[in-house]
Amino acid sequence: MSRRVSLNYRRALGDPVSDEVQCVLILITHEDLDFDVRLCSDPAERISIEPLVYGTRSSWLNPNGEPWLYAIMSAVIPDDRAEAPPAAEIVLANVDSRIIEALRSTTTPARFDIAVVLASAPDLVEFEALDFSLASVPYDAAEITLSISRESEEGEYWPAQRMTRDRLPGLFK
Repeated sequence: MSRRVSLNYRRALGDPVSDEVQCVLILITHEDLDFDVRLCSDPAERISIEPLVYGTRSSWLNPNGEPWLYAIMSAVIPDDRAEAPPAAEIVLANVDSRIIEALRSTTTPARFDIAVVLASAPDLVEFEALDFSLASVPYDAAEITLSISRESEEGEYWPAQRMTRDRLPGLFK
C-alpha cells in the first residue's frame, strides 16, 4: 500500500542538500497526566525566554493551538513490515531527572501518537501513526529510549466468541 506525500516532501527526501527540515511531532497522553505532552524534533521558534523554550506550532491533534516543545531526540518511525506489529523508538537526551520520575510514576502504559511534517509546512502531515502504547523504557545517564508498539492485528481472536452448542445451536443441527 502506497502512501501519498506532498511534492515538497518527496523533493526533500530525494535532494541530498535540501533546505527542508523534517520535524517529528509526538503527542503523549495518559489519564494520570494533568496535561498532554507535546514534543517536537525541530526548534523552529522561541516559545519563551524565561525559561528558554523552543518549539514548533502545528495544528495536528492540537485544537487549542498549544506549542510543540522542542526535545533533544531522535526517532525511528513505525514501519510497515508484514511479519511484525508496528513499532517505533524515541530516544530522548536524559537532561532532567524529572523525565524518569514521570515515567516511573504510572502503572499503565501511556498512549503515543506520531506525525512527520516539514518545518516549512507544520500543519501538513506527511506521515502519521496513531494509538501506540509504551512498551519499555530502558535508560542510562545519557539517554532514555521509549520503545512503543501497537498490538498485532493477527493476535486478536476472530470470532471473539466461542462457537459452542449453547451459543450457536444452528451450527450443530
